[in-house]
Amino acid sequence: MPVALVTGAAARVGAAIAETLHGQGFRVVIHCRNSRVDADALAAQLNGVRAASAAVVQGDLADLAALPALAAEARAHWGRLDALVNNASSYFRSPLAAVTPAQFNDLIGSNLAAPLFLSQACAAFDELRNIVNIVDVHARQPRAGYAPYFAAKAGLWTLTEALAAELAPRVRVNAVAPGHMIWATQPTLTPQQQDAELARIPLGRLGGAAQVAKAVGFLLSDAADYITGTVLPVDGGLRFG
Repeated sequence: MPVALVTGAAARVGAAIAETLHGQGFRVVIHCRNSRVDADALAAQLNGVRAASAAVVQGDLADLAALPALAAEARAHWGRLDALVNNASSYFRSPLAAVTPAQFNDLIGSNLAAPLFLSQACAAFDELRNIVNIVDVHARQPRAGYAPYFAAKAGLWTLTEALAAELAPRVRVNAVAPGHMIWATQPTLTPQQQDAELARIPLGRLGGAAQVAKAVGFLLSDAADYITGTVLPVDGGLRFG
């Protein structure tokens, strides 16, 4: 039975990815940083569906030197690691006039550096066959006020393509580029601004976490076994809006 490590998987999109992969027959390793209670609850839920099929690892992805140990801990649960999903991400407004080095390091660290070095650690395992990164449909059409975030996601987009070339033919590397899927945990938009954002989406609605999860599930399936270096938009057409 294949094993997938999903970062930032205690809640929201990451949890949906873990649940979807579990439903496809994966054992899942749920990574969290601070949300251990939520991660343990999700693991218990999945283990209730299928015994010994979910585990939790906790760690700060900003600690790049600790990522090989985190990868090894994830692999140790079942003696293998077949897939890595780099989902964990910091996201907040950072206008040029106010952005700080700490904010820059946070955004670049979670969205680019951690996926790179965690991929490096996991690629050392002979059984690894897939990496899926979560980017952003606006990574190459950035919006004002979020320069470090979009710089990091654009880097992750390019990293996806570069690693696909470097790790072939053993490991396929792809990405999913979501649009507006769910509102932020701490919304900064007024109801009127939310309506304006929805109006930009040709399909006229938020996608929901499950849409990202289904795309990840597809890229990790045998149906996608000739796909690598691809960034799959899941945005309801937002990139055209």
